[in-house]
Formats: sequence, C-alpha cells, structure tokens
Amino acid sequence: MRRELVAAAIFFCGTGIALAQSVESDVTPESEILVKDDHDFSVSSIVPDETLEAAKIEDEHDRFSVKFGFVVMPMDYTSFDQDARSKDQVGNQQDELEARSLRLSARGHFEMFRTLNYMISYEYKGFDQTSIDDWNATDVRISTVLGPALGTLTLGKIKEPFAYEMFGDAANLPQHERLLSPFFRSRNVGATLGNSVLDQRATWAVGWYNDWWTQGNSWPGSGNDFAGRITALPLRSEDGASYLHVAASTRYYGAVDDQLRYRGKPASNVTVDYVDSGKVPGDHAWHTGIEALWSHGGYSVLAEYVRADLSTRDSSDPTLDGWYVTGSWVITGEHRPYDRKAGYARRILPQGRWGAVELIGRYGHVDLDRFGVTGNTKTLLTRLQWIY
Repeated sequence: MRRELVAAAIFFCGTGIALAQSVESDVTPESEILVKDDHDFSVSSIVPDETLEAAKIEDEHDRFSVKFGFVVMPMDYTSFDQDARSKDQVGNQQDELEARSLRLSARGHFEMFRTLNYMISYEYKGFDQTSIDDWNATDVRISTVLGPALGTLTLGKIKEPFAYEMFGDAANLPQHERLLSPFFRSRNVGATLGNSVLDQRATWAVGWYNDWWTQGNSWPGSGNDFAGRITALPLRSEDGASYLHVAASTRYYGAVDDQLRYRGKPASNVTVDYVDSGKVPGDHAWHTGIEALWSHGGYSVLAEYVRADLSTRDSSDPTLDGWYVTGSWVITGEHRPYDRKAGYARRILPQGRWGAVELIGRYGHVDLDRFGVTGNTKTLLTRLQWIY
C-alpha cells in the first residue's frame, strides 16, 4: 500500500559558533575562528561541539589531553497535513514542539605505543541514537594515523561510511532529520580505515562492522556489514565559496538471524515509522548510493539516491530505493565550508553580528512498496533557520 505525507515544518533554531571540533579533521581554510586540534582524516563523523575551555586537561609534555564539551540542538516544531488515506495507515500525527538534542562529550589523545585519539559522547534524544531510550551513548571510538599512505584507523562504536546523510553529523546538514534512514544504521561496532588523496581533492573509506557482542546475538546468527565510500571534488574556487562534490558508496547488509528489516520516519522525529518492512526472511542486501553537492556562494543544491537489492529466502529479491533533493539559500550570504579531508560540507559560520539566516527546501521519496503493506513516503520539508 502507498503511504504519503506532505509535511511542512518550519524550524526557528540556533546553533552556537563552534570553538573547537572533532580531532579527526582539520578546520577548513575559511573557518579560521575554529581551533585546529589535529591532522588526521575524518572517517567517522564531524562533531561540532561547543568546548568548555575551563574543563580542559592537558599534560605539559603533550602525553595526554581531555576536553569536555557540549552541544545543544534546536527546539523543533513540526506541523502535519494528512489526507484520509495517510491517517488510516499511520494514524493522526500530532503537531508537536520538541527539545531536539543535548550532547555531552569528552575527547582528546594519549600516548601509548603511538598517538591515539579518542571520542566519547552521550546524547539526549540524539539524531544518531540507536535505541528508543532518551539517553544513549552516541560515539565510543579510538583512532590512530597509520601513515600518509594508509590513513587513519578508527575502532569502536562508529558510523559506517555510507550515504551523505549519515556519514556526517546532523548539525552539519541543511536539514537535521534524515530521510534515507531505512537504508543505513546510525551507529555500529567495528573498524574503519580511510584517507584523503590527490592533494585533498578526494577521499576514501572502507570498514567492517558487527555488534553481536553488544546486542547479545550469537556469532553465527549475527550480521556482518561492510561499507565503503569514495568522494571527489572536481570543482573548487580559490576562496572555497564555490565547489562541486560528488561521491559513491556501497554497503553489504548482512541479515541478523536470517532476517532483514527496513523502517524509518518521514524526516520528522515526532512521528511513528511511516515505512516498515517488518522482518523479511533473507540472507543479505547490497546497498548502493550516489550523491552530489553543488555550492555557489550562499546557494547550494544537495541530491542523493540510495538503492537496496535484497536477497530473500523466497527468491523474490525485491529492490527498494529512496532519494531527495535539498535546496538552500543563505539569505545573509555565508556558505557552507567544505571539509576536504572528510569529503563533507560543514555548517554555516555566521559572519554578521546578528548571525546568519538560511532558507531550506527539500523534497524526497522512500519506496518500500515491494513488500505490499509497507508503503512509501513522500516528504516536502521547508525550513527557516537562524544561526548565531
């Protein structure tokens, strides 16, 4: 059956100017107000946390450091317009105001046999949480640079390098809620290796993931995931205000106890799942994704397409897909600086006294109709945000 949502959501939100950032990635040349922490490649997520300089501990010989930080994400108000068909299938969705996220973190480095960077974060109603509990551990990871050619190895509870929406942090996206969430996992336990190449005009990342020991699953019945992503920056102006980013990614999704499942919300955290395949008997699925981001001054367009090819027990082997197109106009003229070591665009850094104002529109579609009753969702989102 078909599920349709036309949701208009206007969010008035503010995010503080970051004073520091994740140890996995250098600042962009345009982001001079940020503090440079380290030099290795980002293979997990860009974490825009407001660092409490008073809660900072460093060894005078640079043998270890710890920085405590926090980030407060905006209050979101979501309004829904549903037809009778939508209400029959998912119920009446209530307009709602929500305090979206609070993240606490500790990060730094220590010397052992080599320099090891670490990141631990705990989040209230996080964008990237993996359970329905209000508080969750978001990142628990450790990384080290293996060398200029090999890149950075990251271990722990991390993101898989698949899809633009999930690879970076929610605070860096034009829209904070993901639409393609049925096709990726927020976090998984495993290892990622990645690097930037071609004078930072391209990146690559590959990894293996299996959280059987944290979920209480048996090893034979647990699903192994493999993921990889490559990016390229074919066009970039000298000042970094104009650029073209393209990327492709793939993911092998191993079934858990011979079952696959796809479910997600229509780009809103306050709704029920609008698409849900239920547990589908199967062995594995291959996911592929392509993405492109064009930016010119205060204007940008971000587009992404993801496809899943399932290997099911009944040999029906359905194909599922989803896509979105996002347009952004920063009315005050700023642009999203591109992080060449991460293959990702960061959030806007306001230049004026009163902050920056951005108008965002997105249209997307997730189709799981191959399962008959799981339906699909079409989402139209409008967002006006004030960044100070």
